[in-house]
Amino acid sequence: MRKPDFNDLVWFQAVAELRSFTKAAARIGVAQSTLSQRIKELEMRMGFPLLTRTTRNVAPTPAGERLLATITPRFAAIEDDIADLMALRDTPSGSIRLTLSDHAFDSVVWPKLKPVLAAHPGIAIEFSIDGAFRNIVEDGFDAGVRLGESIEKDMIAVRIGPDWRLVAIASPDYITHHGTPEHPQDLLHHSCIGMRHITSGGLYAWEFERGGQPLRVRVDGQMTFNNSYAMIDAAVMGLGIAYVPEDIVADEMEAGTLVQVLGGWSPFFEGYYLYYPSRRQNVPVFKILTDALRHKS
Repeated sequence: MRKPDFNDLVWFQAVAELRSFTKAAARIGVAQSTLSQRIKELEMRMGFPLLTRTTRNVAPTPAGERLLATITPRFAAIEDDIADLMALRDTPSGSIRLTLSDHAFDSVVWPKLKPVLAAHPGIAIEFSIDGAFRNIVEDGFDAGVRLGESIEKDMIAVRIGPDWRLVAIASPDYITHHGTPEHPQDLLHHSCIGMRHITSGGLYAWEFERGGQPLRVRVDGQMTFNNSYAMIDAAVMGLGIAYVPEDIVADEMEAGTLVQVLGGWSPFFEGYYLYYPSRRQNVPVFKILTDALRHKS
């Protein structure tokens, strides 16, 4: 026997429940004659009558009652499953692997994403926190956060933070014992706390600027880190001068445990951007991510 068409079963269910071809045809949106013909074809394929018809009413036969009892809960379960799937449109879900620096995470990304993750439990984010310049496609990341000047041209880039600057800081005790540098070149005679690039392996040459003229100084000292917060701790201990993002040492400078030096030489950098391949831009979870992080001037 050829398998019944599921549309025919749905139409049979409507007739059997409403006990009327007229009402069932109106519910389904087909002509009554078409509905009647399809039910007859279903009965022929199954080999027995499913409905008894009189001039006044329609009622399921015993076989029709059994078929109705079989298909009704199954169709209801299918409708419930489809409703659950449709609800996913309003309940975004998905996972994202994101590469970014510790400063980008603490200063921009985490404060903005905490409420988003609380509101959307279906969204999962894996944060890879380091200072490396990643090829997000080759390294298996969905997106990254980087300074605007460093982003490849073939990426979608969304600004997520304001401009910021690095500041040279030291403890009052260090300044008392070693003096205050008046020019960036004076740092060559100080113990400076270095930062090593994870990607290249080289030491970061401190970047200064005054009057539109850039100046890079390759400093030296007792300690080198790849983490700004460790550099701050070392500076507070009086172990040297560090060059770190201004916003993460605001509390220490206000408390007087650190003081700024060479203040007129610190240039601003273009703020952080979220970047990702163009093929990702229409994924719903990315719209939520970019809307949450987008910088509002």
